[in-house]
Amino acid sequence: MSTLELKPRPLQVSPVIKFARWSLLIVGILYGAYHQRRLSRIENARREQELKEKPMRDAKLAAEKKKRQEAETKLLNELLGIK
Repeated sequence: MSTLELKPRPLQVSPVIKFARWSLLIVGILYGAYHQRRLSRIENARREQELKEKPMRDAKLAAEKKKRQEAETKLLNELLGIK
C-alpha cells in the first residue's frame, strides 16, 4: 500500500461555499446572541413580578394551611369524641 491510498488529498472547496459557510456561522452566532438577550429580558421581568407577588402568595398559602389544619383538628376531635 502506498501513502496515497492511506491519505487522499483533501478536496478543494469552492470560495463561494467557504463564504456561505462562514457567513451562515456568523449570522447564527449573532442571531443566538440577539435571541438570548431578548429571552433574558423576558425572564428578568418575570422574576421581578414573582418577587413582588411572593409575599401575597405566601400569606395565601399560610392561610390555606391554617384552614386545613383547623379542619383536620375538628375532624379528629369529632372522630375521637372530644368536644
